[in-house]
Amino acid sequence: MDECCHGKGEELAKLKNQHGALLKIVLVINLIMFLVEVVAGWLTHSTSLYADSLDMLGDAFVYAISLYVIGRGPAWSARVSLIKGVMMLLLGSLVLFQITGRFLAPVVPDAKPMGVIAVLALLANTTCAVLLLRHRNDDLNMRSTWLCSRNDVLANVGVILAAGMVAVTGSHLPDLGIGLLISGVVLHSGYSVVRDSLAA
Repeated sequence: MDECCHGKGEELAKLKNQHGALLKIVLVINLIMFLVEVVAGWLTHSTSLYADSLDMLGDAFVYAISLYVIGRGPAWSARVSLIKGVMMLLLGSLVLFQITGRFLAPVVPDAKPMGVIAVLALLANTTCAVLLLRHRNDDLNMRSTWLCSRNDVLANVGVILAAGMVAVTGSHLPDLGIGLLISGVVLHSGYSVVRDSLAA
C-alpha cells in the first residue's frame, strides 16, 4: 500500500512539474505577443488587434496565477479560476468600451501590417494551445488555461479575416466587427469559468 501511495505521489509530482514548465512557456509567449500587439494595434489603428492584445494580457495574468495555484489543492484551483473568470469579464468589458469609442470616432486601420501581426499571433497561440492540449482535462486550473489559448486561436483567425476585409472594402467596420466578436468570446468564456468555479 505504501508503495502504491508513493508511486501515485511521484506521478502527481511529475504532473505538477509538467504543468509548471508548460505554464512558464505560454506565459512568456503571451507577454511578448501582448507587447507586440498593443503597439501594432496603436500604430495600425486596429480595434481587433487591440482587443486581442488585451486578451493576451489577460491570458498572461491567468497563466501567472495558474503557476501560483499548482499543488495547492482543488479549493485553491476553484478560487483562482474564479479570479480568472472575473478578469476575462473585465477585459471583455474594456474591449466593448474601446469599440464604442471607435464607432463614435471611426478610423480605417492599416490592413497589411495588421494582417502580418495577426498571423504572427496565430502562430504563437497555436503553439500554446497545442502545448496545453494534452493537459486540458487534468484539473479545473489547466482546463481554464487551455480555454484561454483556444479562444486566442479563434480570435487571431478573426483578426486575419478582418484585415483581409478591411483591405478589400476600405472600411473600418470589419475591424470593429471582429473586435466585438472577440469581446463576446472573452465574455462568454469568463462567464463559463466563473460558473464552473462556483460549482466546484
